[in-house]
Formats: sequence, structure tokens, C-alpha cells
Amino acid sequence: MVDVVLAPTRDLEPATDVPGRVILRQGGSAANTARWLGRLGARSQLVCAVGRDRAGRALVAAVHSDGVVVRGPRVAGSASGRIGVFVAPGGERSFVADRGAADQLAVTDLRPAWFAGIDLLHLPAYSLLGDSLGPAGSRAIALARDAGALVTLDLASSGPLLVGGRRAARDLVRAAAPDLVFATSTEADAILGSSSAEALLRFAPAAVIKRGAKGATIVARVGPDQLRFEVATRPLDAADTTGAGDAFDAGFIVGWLTARAAGRPPGAALQRGALVGHRTAARQLIRAATAAELPLL
Repeated sequence: MVDVVLAPTRDLEPATDVPGRVILRQGGSAANTARWLGRLGARSQLVCAVGRDRAGRALVAAVHSDGVVVRGPRVAGSASGRIGVFVAPGGERSFVADRGAADQLAVTDLRPAWFAGIDLLHLPAYSLLGDSLGPAGSRAIALARDAGALVTLDLASSGPLLVGGRRAARDLVRAAAPDLVFATSTEADAILGSSSAEALLRFAPAAVIKRGAKGATIVARVGPDQLRFEVATRPLDAADTTGAGDAFDAGFIVGWLTARAAGRPPGAALQRGALVGHRTAARQLIRAATAAELPLL
């Protein structure tokens, strides 16, 4: 997705201009996570659809620059997806999504060979929505399970998930049967009616509540026991936090998988994931301030 970031330096005024920045950059939750996985040394693939346009070429090139292999179609007659990101002077964000070609990934586009030998499939909840993308996301989960891989799901945004109501959103997450769920407290509250991390254990054996500057809460079922711990972080001032949650996911996945492979106990592996996730999110916040614009013009 192309992020079109509007960042005024003061409040908007009707019928006139205000100063600020308008930035075009690579976005998309799955793409952000894939790029950070690549930067952290993981072998990463991004399965997606983009348009046969200059934006699509620029987006694929941006993801390739971090060593990520891009799989999926270039869709004729449909523009690459775009998201308008309005960043208010205080840092609060709002989004307008024009998903375009991004929603046109289809089941028939997926190849079982892409999933052979993978350790983990990560999906934002967007990948389970829509008449075409939704079935493709479900098929990707089945192919990952066939390969013996773990599945992680980020609830990503409560608005799209709740279009069909809270019960439908819960059923969608339950059907995905992830091994681990990422969510913010706002997303958990919107879907479950509770911001309790433990409530997410109805859908996965482990869950992470991302609390931004306040750190993260991790809960997990381990045999007959239930683990819960908090991981604190050092607050950072940031004018735009877009992409920090995706970067956290990438860092968590790398730290968690590495610790699991080293034979650490489940609780220690999850804690390691949270620590690496926080460090990666901090790097994203610093990097975003100086990130190059996407060359579209």
C-alpha cells in the first residue's frame, strides 16, 4: 500500500491552507512487518497483490530493498492500494483506505511451494476480509499448517473487523485458530468488549497486548498453567507512530522463534519476543522521521 501522509503543523482551518508535510511512502501492515523481518536477518516473503502501475513497481522495489521476496500478482486495471494517513499535530492518527489491487489477491494466486519449509505465517486481520482476499488468507493458513508452521494474527484495525458485527469478528478470529494473537487494548476492547489480555486466550494459546509507550502485556496457556507478565519500555517522543506496531510484530516474531529454537521455556521465549519487539518498534519510530519518500513521480 502507498501511505499518503498528511501531517499539518497546526490544526486545520476550513476553506484555507495550513503548513505541514505531505509524504508518499511504502505502507501496508504486512509489508511493514515483512521488511522489518528482513532487516532483522530473517528470510521473509510477502504475499500480496499490487497494480500494474508505477506505484506497484515502486512498492515492490522498496520491499525488495530489505531482502524480502515478493510473491503474488500484478493486477491489470486496478490501482495499487493507497491509504491516507492524517497525523494531527498532537500525533493522533486517522486513516482513509482505498485498498484497490490489495484486495484482489485470490486463492488461485497462491502456490503451495511458497509455504514449503516456512516456520511461521503472519497475517494482519485485513488478510481475512473481503470476497477474494479473505478466502486467500484462509487458504494461506491451511498451506502453512500443512507445512507445520506456526500462525500469528494481528487484529490490526477494529473498524474493518467489526463491519459485520462483534460476533462475526470473533468467529473470523476463532476460525483462523492462530498460535498467537497481537492486539492493542483498543482493538481487544472493540472486538471482545474487554481489554483484558486473558480474554484473547479464547482464540489462541498466547496473546500480546501492545500498549505503546506503556509496554506490552503477554499471556499464555502452558499446560494447566496460565502465564501473565508485563514488559516495560522506555517512552519515546514521536510525531508519527505509523508502522511501529508492525515493526513490533516483526521483532517479536524473530525474538520468539529464536528463543524457541534455543530451547528456552515458553514464558522466557515470549518475554524475549516482547523485548526484541520493543527495540524494533523504537527503531521504526526513529527511522520514520528520516525515511525516504516513495519515488512515484
